[in-house]
Amino acid sequence: MDKPEALLTISAVSKKFGEIEALSNVDVVINSGQVIGLVGGNGAGKTTLLRLISGVLEPTTGSLMFKGKKVSKSRERIGVVPESTGLYARLTAWENIRFHSRIYGIEDSVSWARTFHFAKRLEIKDELSRHTKGFSRGMRQKIALLRALAHGPDILLLDEPTAGLDVTSARTVRHLVGQLRDEGGTVIYSTHHLAEAEQVCDRIIIVHNGTIRADGHPEELIKSTMTTNLEEAYVELTKDKARPRSDVKEKEGRISKWWSKFLTGTTPKEVGEDE
Repeated sequence: MDKPEALLTISAVSKKFGEIEALSNVDVVINSGQVIGLVGGNGAGKTTLLRLISGVLEPTTGSLMFKGKKVSKSRERIGVVPESTGLYARLTAWENIRFHSRIYGIEDSVSWARTFHFAKRLEIKDELSRHTKGFSRGMRQKIALLRALAHGPDILLLDEPTAGLDVTSARTVRHLVGQLRDEGGTVIYSTHHLAEAEQVCDRIIIVHNGTIRADGHPEELIKSTMTTNLEEAYVELTKDKARPRSDVKEKEGRISKWWSKFLTGTTPKEVGEDE
């Protein structure tokens, strides 16, 4: 039987911001039909890796290939739910989603069909016609998830998807992630909550101080460290002191700035309205 083509291949990737190396020699191969937990503390390099995968940043060295093409040329196949949802408050939920889908060149009828399908799963179809101003944190997160799914991406990137959500909303998001995996979808689930990662993900990648410390099924990581749970395994694998979080950022070019705004749906005028 032929080996399936890798969906995403990250080869010897490093990323520097000036003299600071945010990521060092990262190698990861991701196939379809998995929920991959990207786990690490603040400053570990998780967000930098997500920005590289989404095409917002270019690696200093190494390569990121999506089905044999550079990630920067495959952005339409990637869906992103950033930690800040960045919805336009003066638009309805559906108008936010439609605007995003049109940039991808998706017909409204196709986008609507997908949006309504997932809105029913999240039990928020009646909210699609409402303006997003005044939406709760949980509702904004669900709309951002619909927005990321409306164009039919091959891979979904979730950055702290349940941060600030109530118990019910968090469970709903986790349940949908599981359904996407069961239907052959691929999700990269970035979180610093180990219990949540163990519950949702069938593969865990631990990032610490810019390097990959472990990559495998939660039970494999526990067994290899001779511990009894994922939290203990994580501590065992990240014993060296965590580096301080740096605020140094790369100066973005014109296309990178546009892509960042596109992913988050924000403009300076709108950012405050999403709080």
